[in-house]
Parts: sequence; structure tokens; C-alpha cells
Amino acid sequence: MTSAPIRGAWLAALTSTALSGIAVPAFAQDSAEQSAETLNPNEIIVSARRRSETLQDTPVAITAINSAMLENKASVNIGDLQGAAPNLLITQQNSGAQAANLSIRGLTYADIEKSQEPTVGVVIDGVFIGTNTGQLLDFFDIEQIEVLRGPQGTLFGRNTIGGVINIRRTKPTKEFGIKAEASYSKWNTWSTRAVVNAGDGENFGVKAWYFHNQSDGYYRNGVTGKRVGGSNNENFGASFLFEPTGGPFSAQLTVEKLDQKFDPVNSNIAQTGELFCAFEPAEQCNRNNTSDLYTVFNSPAISTYSAPAATLELNYDAGAVQITSITGWRKSKEFQTQDFDASTTDLYYVKRTQHYRQWSQELRFAGNLFDGFDYVVGGFYFNSKYDLTQFTRVFGFDTTIDPEVFDPNGQVVNGKTESYAAFGDFNWAFADKWRLSFGGRFTHDHKELSNQFLVSGPVGDGSGSFKKFTPKVGIDFRPNPDTMLYASWSRGYRSGGFSPRAATAETAGTPYNPEQVDSFEIGAKLDLLDNMLQFNVAAFYSKYDDLQQNTTIPGGPTGNQTITSNAGSAKIKGIEADLTLRPVEGLRLTATMGLLDSQFKDFIVGNVSPTSGNIVLFDYSKNNMIYAPKFSGSLGAEYTLLTGFGDVVGNVGLRHISPYDQQISLGPLTGDLDNGPVIVNGNDPRVRVKSQDLLDASLTAHFDLAGGEAYATVFGRNLLDQRRSNAAFTVAGLWSFASAIEPRTFGVTLGIKY
Repeated sequence: MTSAPIRGAWLAALTSTALSGIAVPAFAQDSAEQSAETLNPNEIIVSARRRSETLQDTPVAITAINSAMLENKASVNIGDLQGAAPNLLITQQNSGAQAANLSIRGLTYADIEKSQEPTVGVVIDGVFIGTNTGQLLDFFDIEQIEVLRGPQGTLFGRNTIGGVINIRRTKPTKEFGIKAEASYSKWNTWSTRAVVNAGDGENFGVKAWYFHNQSDGYYRNGVTGKRVGGSNNENFGASFLFEPTGGPFSAQLTVEKLDQKFDPVNSNIAQTGELFCAFEPAEQCNRNNTSDLYTVFNSPAISTYSAPAATLELNYDAGAVQITSITGWRKSKEFQTQDFDASTTDLYYVKRTQHYRQWSQELRFAGNLFDGFDYVVGGFYFNSKYDLTQFTRVFGFDTTIDPEVFDPNGQVVNGKTESYAAFGDFNWAFADKWRLSFGGRFTHDHKELSNQFLVSGPVGDGSGSFKKFTPKVGIDFRPNPDTMLYASWSRGYRSGGFSPRAATAETAGTPYNPEQVDSFEIGAKLDLLDNMLQFNVAAFYSKYDDLQQNTTIPGGPTGNQTITSNAGSAKIKGIEADLTLRPVEGLRLTATMGLLDSQFKDFIVGNVSPTSGNIVLFDYSKNNMIYAPKFSGSLGAEYTLLTGFGDVVGNVGLRHISPYDQQISLGPLTGDLDNGPVIVNGNDPRVRVKSQDLLDASLTAHFDLAGGEAYATVFGRNLLDQRRSNAAFTVAGLWSFASAIEPRTFGVTLGIKY
């Protein structure tokens, strides 16, 4: 658990600064009445509600991070956001290409299967990404990132019951310019990135980019002594903007492609009592889940990922109404082999091929119905399909046999999703200093899934529809220009579906139902000390019903099968705070804090009895929710020193994350072990991450050049060299495996801008 001194230090840092600011209130002009040209330069403009408004005028728990903040922190990808926003947790899932496990306020989906969608939506240039793969976006060409906490179904659509990470990349500037850099760091990691802009200066612009990064990996093979876990990524594309000066119409087309090749490795955390340990060398079992994670014993494996995409955004200003159309198309092809037993004994090795395609269309209308009443209404359509073919070599004891030869009866899963929705979001300033926000979305999902084997034939098919209306209502009050108080209630919905691992026709055709979250929130946003201090705080309570969880039941060729079913509910409550303080020119101090208290209720599902071998009821209500640390927070400082050649920017940040679990699993058991119910008294301790203190620092020197600048950055990440897992999994008493966070690393970056 988080120690009292550490937690107390965070509370003191937040509350003492905030209280000192409240004692000396400022009386600036109401930013809602200011034009974009006269806004306080410290203000950040966000589009969290599909409108352009300041961060402090948005009655939503939101954290905004712009390009300058990312560059000064030497950020690499979306994973570096962890700790920058309260109650946000991001870890990498090494079983999928650029796959992320995202958790906001304890709501997460830690899997790469495409039969289910994430609980946290990642939206890139207005397009919702329908799977966990492809979410670890490179940060080099980002304009701004907004982290919205809590259900966001009204404006951002289905399957955003945890929240949304809204990413906006830069637009073509319509003028010639170039930004390029090269980096090198530990583990023989190096990257080159470049963005080139061109155009006529008025009506047309084009932007082209190319990013490359590669690494030897920070794991070491325990047999060969060589570095493993390496990767090679290529990302390239172009964006074309037609935006006539003063005209009512604009169009932007972006085409891109991501190619990735990496070495998927797993660390062995199996222990005595699990079946696989009886076949593995003794030194490869009973290892710890900290420093031992970095020595692996995998058989060679490979993963490739190719993902082209296109986005078309059209805008038309009709005077009374603004019309926006966003069309998104994404496709991916994945091939992966992986040694899941993570030992030198060949026990469980898979070969997977997946294809995925999604297409979406959103049409929005925004404007003012009358003075003090604005709206955003629209429609949304989403269509996706995927197929998976998997061959498995189980107890093969021979790494030279192709899994496709060993297992000619491979599993094939095909799935389709079609979704459409209508939504509306409204603001009504019904009284002086008071505003009512309300809206809702009606969503209809249709899903199909077929499960079969190549030789033995079909297992079963599922087809069904799910629909839900998800409302939201909120109210905010501005007693003075520097204070906003708000309260809201919103409902989130995550679609039902069918089980890809079902082993009988009946279970394959039986759907699991949607999840639902009701979230209540109150908060305050304060601008104090003549805009030197911004302090935001929110408290929330969420009721999480019909959780979608994997369940073991009888049936199928092996005697039991794993299906997804709805099991129990959960209650989550918490407090979040963040502040930004600029006490003197050039110095920026930041702090965030997130507290979570989560608890399952009536979480009862089937599983295999440890004594009789029968399927009996297990009660998991005492287990912790996964990826839900009780405390997380960050402290940061950034100082800019003006010099004769340009400026120097120093940045240091500390992120503390208390222990959390990574899988619903079996810890100590009590109750009737033969006949049930079996009481599970917590998760397996091996899937629990110890507390983390992640210290990062960077120093950047900017050099003024004629018409541009050059810059040099030295950086260090995880300077305290914390060794922890970022994913851990136990498999039904058979074996267990994990992956690890990046250890301490140093690097240097050189770049130019014109």
C-alpha cells in the first residue's frame, strides 16, 4: 500500500498551494467573454465537448497536454501520459502490436482480442480506434492531447465508459517548414523523425512525415546472453488541407501507414504447483516479478503489423450552423508467433494471423439556437470486421515443428460489428452565472461471430443486437470569473457480444450483455493569483453493473471451456486534483493526485474446483479490481532560462503509483473447495505490481537560427531504475507469464525547426 508519508506529501503539496491561492482571489475578466486573441496566454483551448472552449470553462474532469509540454518532457508515445492525468494508468500489452492497456478511474480492458472493444476510447483526429492495438501513437507530431475522465458516450460514442484520450495531430501550415530530429538512447535505441510542410500560404497546404525507431530490447536471453525484445517501427503519411482564406469550406485528407516488426517475449513467473513447472528447468520457475523479469528463456518468435489508414474531415460554415463530417478508415494485418510458457521447454507456442478493418462516419451540426443556448447534434456509423486463425503447439517438446503442422485443426474466428447512433449535447445559460448541460446518445449495435476449427468444422455462431440510450446532465455555477463549480451525472454503455473461446454451439450462440456505468461527479475549477495558479478538483462515484468477465463452465472437447459472461457489479469512488503554478517568469510547477476506492459485489462465476476437478461456483467479490491503484500522483517542475543564443529548458517529474493488480485471478481459497461456493480471498500475488516511483528528467537547449532554431536534449527515464511488471497473467494452474517496464535509460536528441 502507499505509505502515509508519501501520500501525505502529495496531499500537502496540493492543498497548501491551493489554499494559499484561495486566500488571495483574482478578478480577471471572464474568459468565456474573451476572444481567442485576448485570452490569458496560459489558457489551453480544448475540444472535449466538440466545441472550442478554455480548459477552465469546461465542466468536465479533463487534463490537456500540448505539444510544448510533450517536447519538454522528451515524451515518446501515449504511455508517457501515465501520471500526467489523475487516475490514468497506461501499460503496454506485449501480445499485440502497439497495444495499450488503458485504465481511467479503475475501468479497463486488458486484452487484445477484437471481439470486444476497449473501455477507454482513443480518438485520433476525430476517429475512434476500435481495438487496443495501434494505440501507442508516436508523439512527435501532436498538437494536443486531452484526457477526459468518466463516461463520454454522449459526444464520443460507444464503449467509452471509462473515458477518452482525444489526440489531435498538427494541421498543415500551408507554408514551407521542416521539423526533424534524431535520438539515441540505451539498448541501442535510435529514432529519426521528420515532418515537412508546404503550400501556397493561403488556401492549400500539404504535410508529409516519416518516423522510424528501433531498439535491441531491454530483456536478455538467459541462455544465449543476447538482447531480446527488440522492435522496428516505421510510420509515414501525408495530410492535404484545402482551406480558402475567409471561405466557409475546408477539407483535410490524411493518409498514413504504420509498419511494425518486434520480438514478443514473456518472462516466466510460474511457480511450484503449476503443471508447467514439472517440465521446466528448476532455475526457470519460482522467479520473482521484479528483477528476474528481465532475463527470459523464450524460444525465438516474431510479430509483424501493417496498418494503413485514411481520415477525411470536411467543415462548412453555414452561418447559423457549423457542419462537420469525419470519415475514418483503418485496416490492419497481424502475424505473430509467441512462446507463452516462457521457458526453454517447448510447452505452449502459438502462431496467430489476424485481419481487421473498420470504417466510421460521423456527421455533426453545431451552433446557437438562441442567445445563451448552444448545441452539438449528429449521427455516427461504425462498421468493423475481423478474422483470427490460430495454431497451437502444446507439449510439442520440439521447437522445429511449425505450429501449423503440429496443429492442423487450427481455430478460426470471424466477427462483424455494425453500429449506428444519434446524439445531442446542449448548453443552456438559464440564469446569471448558471448553466445547464444535458444530452444523450441512442446507440444500436449488431454483432456476429462464428467459431470453428479447420478440420473438425464449426463450433457455433452468434448473432444479436444491443441498444441503449445513455443520457448525461450537468450544471455549473460561476460565482466569480475565476471559479467554476459543477456537478454531473452520466451513463456509460459498453456493447455486449459473443465469446470467441466458446467450445460448444450453445455457448457460441449465447450472447453476453452490455456493461453499464452510472457516474456521479462534483468538481471545482479555480483560476487564482492573477492566473498564476490553476487548481482543479473532482470527486466521483461510479456504479458499474453487468461486468463482462471470463467464466469457466463445463463443455467442449477438453471438458471445460472459457466464455465471457456478465458477473456481478462494482462500486468505485475517488477524488482527483491537479494544479499548475507559475510563481515566477519561466517556472512552471505541476502536481496531480488520484485516490481510488473500488469494490466488487456479487462477483460469482464458474471455475474448476482445485480438489474435485468439477466446475463449481467461485466468489471473487473480495478480489481487487485490476489496474486500479488506490493512490497515484505526480510532481513536476519546468524552468526556462533565456540566454544569448536562445533558451534552456529543464524538466523533472516524479510519478508515484501505489500497488495494483493486473488480472482477476486465484489467490488464497476458502469455503467448500469440493462443491462450492469457493471464496477467493484476493488475486494471485504474482499479478500485483509493487509501488512505483518513476523519476524522469530532461534538459533542452534551443539555439536561434536564421528563420528557425536547432535544439539538443539530454534525457533520462526511470532514473531510480524501478524494476516492475507491466502485465502479468496466470493460466488456470498451468503456468504464468509477465512482461516488464523499461529500466533506467538515458539518451540524447538533436533536432531542427524551420
